[in-house]
Amino acid sequence: MMRRLIPILAGLLAASPAVAQAPVRIGLSAPLTGPDAAFGQGLRQGAEQAVADLNRAAGGRPRWVLVPADDGGEARQAAANARKFAADGVRLVVGPLESGAVAAAAPVHEEAGAVMVAPAAAYGPLTGRGLWNLFRLGPSDAQQGRAAGAYLAKAFAGRRVGILSDRSTFGRGLADAVAARLKEAGTPEVLFDGFARGSRDLSDLVARLRAARLDAVYFGGLAPDAATLLRALRAAGLGTTLVASDGILDPSFAAAAGADGDGTVMTLAPDPPRLPEPRGARPAPRSPEAESVSAGAYAAVELLTQATERARAADPKTGRIADGRKVAEALRAGPSRTLLGSVAFDARGDRSAAPIALRIWRRTADGRLDYAGNDVEP
Repeated sequence: MMRRLIPILAGLLAASPAVAQAPVRIGLSAPLTGPDAAFGQGLRQGAEQAVADLNRAAGGRPRWVLVPADDGGEARQAAANARKFAADGVRLVVGPLESGAVAAAAPVHEEAGAVMVAPAAAYGPLTGRGLWNLFRLGPSDAQQGRAAGAYLAKAFAGRRVGILSDRSTFGRGLADAVAARLKEAGTPEVLFDGFARGSRDLSDLVARLRAARLDAVYFGGLAPDAATLLRALRAAGLGTTLVASDGILDPSFAAAAGADGDGTVMTLAPDPPRLPEPRGARPAPRSPEAESVSAGAYAAVELLTQATERARAADPKTGRIADGRKVAEALRAGPSRTLLGSVAFDARGDRSAAPIALRIWRRTADGRLDYAGNDVEP
């Protein structure tokens, strides 16, 4: 009798569906509308494809589910999204994009036990507040400032370097990081000064720059003021080399600086890789803005899912994560392989040895000002 039952039971087991693990939800907070919508759609495209690729690798089961939310690039809405994620039990979050939105959402996520990976937020103090749950992929302003300082110490060794800022928190943070790196290299700046955002008359400042006989000047600030500074320098006959951060990475810089911007050096994150070609579907067209952030969102999903798996943080029956601290610990424990390459984080949540490129703005044959492909040796 028992021998006759064995084949029957085997057949029943083979016909029964395997017990599937409940899907784990991943929140996405991004500016899907508003002035930064092109970037937000890139974040969504990258995160959606990462989830689709991971589910395909798991045999087509919905192992992971993306829950997108529009924050419009606004801090208040980003915080509201965070509260909604918390109420819904979402403990893994990609985004937001803007530093202000990240700053508003991070404490809400921390209280809820949610882990967040911000693909692009650069404001230095974000990761200096002791939050256990915040990680970022892009180089911080402080990391960019130190890279610029290292470049100036090498490229202008034995020459006179000055540092300026727009006196904002952003600009002063960059300037301080450059100054610290120059001091470490034994070549401190000969002038540390600044001017307020939106200033038009820089004649007094330019007079001080002329008196300092500067070969190069670092400027911590944004594109419009960098262009104003360059025009003032060139009008005074000064050929001082300007070095800045990706704060000048804006079409308005090329338009406003024109020929005066030729030779300006800029730090920025390296060009991101393209998303893998989706299987069984045509690749979605992406704008340059979307292309610049989609790989970061893809990698953020990879990081969160790998850490969740390593920590065994999700309940197989419900897909819920009770507390994201285990996921955060797994993220800090060691490097993960992602579309961006090997990624590891330091104790603050900044990417360890975040790659930073140096590019120089040059006039093209048709008279435009562009930096694409103009790499500078660090």
